[in-house]
Amino acid sequence: MADLGVAEKLSPHQFLQAMDGYKSRDPELGIVVDAVKMTVKGGIGKLQEKARGGGWKPGQAWPALARPTWRPDIRATVISRARVNMHRKMLHLAAATGRYPVAVLSDCAVYAADGPSPLDVLPYGADGKTVPGSFRLGVSPGMVKHEGTQSVLWGADVLEQLGADGHVANLARYIKTGEVTAKDTGE
Repeated sequence: MADLGVAEKLSPHQFLQAMDGYKSRDPELGIVVDAVKMTVKGGIGKLQEKARGGGWKPGQAWPALARPTWRPDIRATVISRARVNMHRKMLHLAAATGRYPVAVLSDCAVYAADGPSPLDVLPYGADGKTVPGSFRLGVSPGMVKHEGTQSVLWGADVLEQLGADGHVANLARYIKTGEVTAKDTGE
């Protein structure tokens, strides 16, 4: 990330500027960043691979069970730790600002704000620090990045479009690009 202009010790404003179009600075290095992210995500997924294909029938063991890397306990630990840390940060932010997320999905929390920047939600002080235990912008583990900003009218349109049959749409699923690519199944 430092090679793409996103260093570790940037102020919140500098971080947001550095993240804006960082992959376009070196498209090949951007591909490497995406590959690393997908490798980690795929690796966590492989820890609990479900049965599929190969003529598998209910009641039979599937090949993934025989692999030493089939460790649903480790996958559950990784996911639960990330989820607990995120909820703890949401609670610290709520205690400091009275703001609660309007949508949460995996590692994405959506907040209503008066402006388009995460700085309109996160309580950074004059010293450049946020509330202890809350969300902090950055590239280091445990820090967060801005996924996207959409208008309240966009949110209302998505909820109306997808909630027509009585299901509730999770805005966190669509906030990054603003495009509704598939109906929210809740999974």
